[in-house]
Amino acid sequence: MTKSRVATSSRVRIGLGLLSLVLLGGLILNRPVPVLQEYDQPFYITVAYDLYRWGVFSNGIVADSESDADTDSNTRPPPGMFFGPVYPVLVYAAMKLDPRFAAAVRCSVEADRDNRDYSACDRYVLPMRLLNAFLLSIAVVALASAAEIIFARRWIFVLTGAIALGALACEALIFSFVMTEATIFSLYSGFALVNLLAWKSGRLRYFLLAGLLLGLLCLTKPSFLVMFPLALGLSALYLYWLAKPRPACVLRYLVLFSLAFAIPVGGWATRNLAAVGKFGLTEEYGSAALIERFAYDDMTAREFLQAFPYCTPGIGELAFRNGDSMHRFVYSTKGSFFQVGRDRRDALTNTYHRLDPLIGGIVRDEMRARWWRYLLVSVPLVWCGMWPGWLVSLLAVPLFAGACIRSIRKREPLFLLYTLPTLVNLALDGLVGNTATRYNLILIGPYAIGAASLLAPWLETGNWPQSFHRFSLRSAGAAAEQDVT
Repeated sequence: MTKSRVATSSRVRIGLGLLSLVLLGGLILNRPVPVLQEYDQPFYITVAYDLYRWGVFSNGIVADSESDADTDSNTRPPPGMFFGPVYPVLVYAAMKLDPRFAAAVRCSVEADRDNRDYSACDRYVLPMRLLNAFLLSIAVVALASAAEIIFARRWIFVLTGAIALGALACEALIFSFVMTEATIFSLYSGFALVNLLAWKSGRLRYFLLAGLLLGLLCLTKPSFLVMFPLALGLSALYLYWLAKPRPACVLRYLVLFSLAFAIPVGGWATRNLAAVGKFGLTEEYGSAALIERFAYDDMTAREFLQAFPYCTPGIGELAFRNGDSMHRFVYSTKGSFFQVGRDRRDALTNTYHRLDPLIGGIVRDEMRARWWRYLLVSVPLVWCGMWPGWLVSLLAVPLFAGACIRSIRKREPLFLLYTLPTLVNLALDGLVGNTATRYNLILIGPYAIGAASLLAPWLETGNWPQSFHRFSLRSAGAAAEQDVT
């Protein structure tokens, strides 16, 4: 890459970041501000409130629901480890910086704990919305930069940024809440970019930074722990067999990556041992998710089949306007799969207080009786979760699939290695999660890069890539043969 091209890319990066910040910030700020007790916001603001008022990192409303005694705003909570510390600490920092936001959080949490009306509390979340927009703008630039590393084409940076920005704009509503989605998307996009830089350059600082970012990601959402062995395996695969020339000390890179990962993760686990008495990142988190997921195993054959058109962007909105036949897929509907699972979880918590000692027996009973339903139902759940970005994903997914096929045919695996962790996360969400696309927002990166990689040659030359020509010729030939028959 020439110096002029690097300079141009630097200016474009700054422009793309500013454009993303303005566009996404405007869309997020334009959303109505809900009460802070809506959706999953109470999970994080309650932990931040306890940290702000008592200096205790608690389990928030999870601890409130587990307690036999009445919990009020004047009761010092015990330390907890259900949630990762990254996002509650960000909320806590915003409370320290903005007194009005601190007052809004304090009013909402105290009203909830004291059983008062919280609808009158100030609906003010400006600092968190601005933070979300800022984090997303960084992520867009990271995705576009990753695309440039993988494919090194003239238009790839701009196209990837535009597609990713369009997909994120469609998800502006979820980013308007005080929740983890923007933080997770930004941390993962940064980790994926730095990991690519580590592979391509072989520089120790990139391996260290990649491990640190992955550790922070796991402290935002513990399920990302599955990424650590996967990242190690992919790094070993690339460095040993694909890197040219192969680095002399591959093991050293992997060890340094692991040590950097262990700094935040090990630090938090040690804190939990000292404060809670358990060495680990979380408790009850996985058990609660699995219990809620098992409710979906009651899905009927009709719901199974209808889930595919229902969850497809655009088609679902047109084909299921009344939504009656698929009401159990709607999060807020009484009797929905999610509500049934949440009610069972709450009932077990109220009776036994702890889920971790029970989950082994619950899993054995479920697998013994309905293991085949569990695996089968995971298929439509994966389908429903694979469409972050709404209509943008409907256009990008076929191009993404074409990019994957092309990478296999041309034996250019870097894009596949970049994509694989997001697909593993998608499969994991189908096994332990629900139909919400917000858990798979990290798919937007591979979708945007894959789509841009097929569109960029067309913009450069005015012609579609040869793989598309071959596909078109085969399709036309098959159609002609069928007409003759």
